[in-house]
Amino acid sequence: MLQRTDRGKKKTILVAGGAGFVGSHLCDALLSRGHRVLCVDSYLTGSKANVLPLQNHPRFRMIEADICELHDIDEPVDEIYNLACAASPPQYQADPVHTMMTCVLGTGNLLFLAERHSAAFLQASTSEVYGDPEEHPQREDYRGNVSCTGPRACYDEGKRAAEALCFDMLRTSRVDVRVVRIFNTYGPRMAPDDGRIVSNLIVQALSGEPLTIYGTGEQTRSFCFVSDLVAGLIRLMEVDPNPGHPVNIGNPGEFTINQLAEMVLSMVPTASRIVYHPLPKDDPQRRRPDIDKAKELLGWEPGVPLSEGLRQTVDYFMSVVPGERPPRHTAPAPAKEPQTSPLPMGA
Repeated sequence: MLQRTDRGKKKTILVAGGAGFVGSHLCDALLSRGHRVLCVDSYLTGSKANVLPLQNHPRFRMIEADICELHDIDEPVDEIYNLACAASPPQYQADPVHTMMTCVLGTGNLLFLAERHSAAFLQASTSEVYGDPEEHPQREDYRGNVSCTGPRACYDEGKRAAEALCFDMLRTSRVDVRVVRIFNTYGPRMAPDDGRIVSNLIVQALSGEPLTIYGTGEQTRSFCFVSDLVAGLIRLMEVDPNPGHPVNIGNPGEFTINQLAEMVLSMVPTASRIVYHPLPKDDPQRRRPDIDKAKELLGWEPGVPLSEGLRQTVDYFMSVVPGERPPRHTAPAPAKEPQTSPLPMGA
């Protein structure tokens, strides 16, 4: 098994997808640790605004490129984080072929780059590899229930193929690869129009529009604040020896979409109501990570409760979403956070 020999060293780190929601927070965290950061992004779904404050940082370099066409970097690289892929259904379904190629060809290009530079590699995979799970909560050894022909396959199967490629490179000792399976993440710098449930509900509430829920709203998700996720990514990259298997990073607190909508409405007082639409094809009914491996191997678990992270996210969107703001309560009642233990199987 490949092992790290550079712990504690100041490194040059490439972050693919570094102008995205999660990627930009990762760039911030790596710079704060004294590393040099090469941010690679095509701006297909990333935002220049996310990295604008870093443009004059002496240890930050922006490289505008698509990883499907990226073959080398003109300076040494010690680590590569691959976060380059559209991550919400409306975005990755807009160009499903490009999504699949980003997952497979783009990941391959970065792996070969890591091999040439003897760089450690972290692949951002996803809880979507579990599909609409028949086991709950989802452990890393669960093989999933994924449609290979449905409208989400470009992302779900693309990420599964990327994982297979990563572990082939690891098994043959060509690259020190670590794979993280990320569960629903939220926080500042989410795009208002990215189509994810947290941003959708907050933007609709701030705009005084009805909050849209697909299905009955009793389907569940587990929401992890972005700072917790980034801390987990860095710990997985730095852990020694290499775990040799995927690691779930997410918050095991499980909430129905109805509960999430009620929390948003309690933080953004409006006349909005909730409206229901049919559930999209292949949308998972339940999602909750088993994080025992993250606790054991990384000493990691999330620390930001949904009520706190959601407040920070609402405050962020209030600064970026145009239009008149509904009045806030002068002394808002705290958002009621439902239990974070597993829901009954019939929920």
